[in-house]
Amino acid sequence: MKKQFNRMKQLANQTVGRAEKTEVLSDDLLQIERRMELVRLVSHNAHKRLVSCLQGQLGTDTEKRHKKLPLTTLSQTMQEGGSQLGDESLIGKMMDVCGEAESRLATELMQHEVQIERDILDPLNQLAEIEIPNILKQRKQLAKLVLDYDSAKTRYYQAAKSNNQAMAAKADSLKDEMDEALNKVEICKDQLSADLYNFASKEGDYARYYVMLLEAQADYHRRSLAALEAAIPTIQIQQDSWMEKPAFGTALEEHLKRSNREIALPIEACVMMLLETGMKEEGLFRIAAGASKLKKLKAALDCSTSQLEEFYSDPHAVAGALKSYLRELPEPLMTFEDTHIQTDMTLLKHTHSRLQSLWMTCDRLPKTHKANLRYLVKFLAKLAQDSEANKMTPSNIAIVLGPNLLWAKTEGTLAEMAAATSVHVVAIIEPIIQHADWFFPDEVDFNVSGMFAMPTHPATPDPEPGLERKRPGSLVGQDGDSHTPRKDRYLSRPNLSLIVSALYVVANESITVTETPTEDLPSPDFKAVP
Repeated sequence: MKKQFNRMKQLANQTVGRAEKTEVLSDDLLQIERRMELVRLVSHNAHKRLVSCLQGQLGTDTEKRHKKLPLTTLSQTMQEGGSQLGDESLIGKMMDVCGEAESRLATELMQHEVQIERDILDPLNQLAEIEIPNILKQRKQLAKLVLDYDSAKTRYYQAAKSNNQAMAAKADSLKDEMDEALNKVEICKDQLSADLYNFASKEGDYARYYVMLLEAQADYHRRSLAALEAAIPTIQIQQDSWMEKPAFGTALEEHLKRSNREIALPIEACVMMLLETGMKEEGLFRIAAGASKLKKLKAALDCSTSQLEEFYSDPHAVAGALKSYLRELPEPLMTFEDTHIQTDMTLLKHTHSRLQSLWMTCDRLPKTHKANLRYLVKFLAKLAQDSEANKMTPSNIAIVLGPNLLWAKTEGTLAEMAAATSVHVVAIIEPIIQHADWFFPDEVDFNVSGMFAMPTHPATPDPEPGLERKRPGSLVGQDGDSHTPRKDRYLSRPNLSLIVSALYVVANESITVTETPTEDLPSPDFKAVP
């Protein structure tokens, strides 16, 4: 009690400047001490924030930590959902594969957090909560011992200067007390100095914890990325192998390859329905359908369903769906490569030259585009045969459907588009429909996939039975058969051409062309438009 009173008295005297304060630490040690206190503060804050970043429970065993991770719960939920949906659902397959990937990520995260706790959090906690506080305790202890020494020294000097015999008699004992206090100060000072210097020398080791944090995070993310990269190809294979993908807005080649079809499903389905109930419908492809019915039909076709009975009664919705599919193709059915024929056609004055140019253009189309164009043109020609009932002549069909078969890659103004539609597109599409059997001589089985019932609509007679629509003489086979496959179209022309007679209206111009056989005409160059 007396020693504590002396300390308080000495401290008060030092505070008001009535007593000297002994400073036992050098400047460099005092600087280390100040930095050490800051290190303790920032290490404590870093430890606290880093703990809050962990998703697992700190200090638990690995199995319990793994179960508590949100990623583990997510993976279990995904795998359970995949099991409920089954392998018949693509979503179910995706959830199952993703659930396994999330489980691997959870394992990687658990191992990462265990490493962070062992290599970084525990050492930081040891530094901030144990090592530095122990040094600071020694510093406080040294401060007490210095106060004891200063108090003993003050009392000794007072006794030595006093004329009081009683006080003089105590001088020797006060001298011993002062020496003992000084000895304690020196011992504590040496220990504290050693600890401070030791802390300063190990600052590089303490800084290493933050390097280890980044290295651990980098390793964790690398392992997580490897797990994801291993899972993504499996998911992609499942996705690519799934047949039920939207047809609208998908490239024709991709749709055909994915569905293993020759003719696009929307084209075949719509044609088969129209053959059944739409051939006599007035204004087909011209009259707009109900928006809700059209939307429903497009969605049904996107699901690749063959249950389309309810749409047979609305041919305008079916025709609208067919137009919409053609227009939503990323590339038109007649391709962007052949849009130059819009201007080329206007430069050709003779019908024979125009037909040859059109045939060469159609023949250059990619195989898939050519097959689907042939299928569609054959249907449109069949539709035009009923023009007395449906009012859809080849010209009318070309006007309403042409812009969905051929358009420029970069569309211009509305006026330019309207002009192109009224003149150029009609000039291309109308003769192809008029002379469908000449452009595509082989018969077409409209029910090419066998998914639909054959139409009961009776075949209509050719409105011009006397019109012989054959290819130009230079394009027929060696035996003169116009239905011979065009394997020899780049060979020399046979000795005799056949009569070609064509009558059609292009850009409001009536043209009649009759070409008689001529032995002396040179063979046209099919690599360039004659």
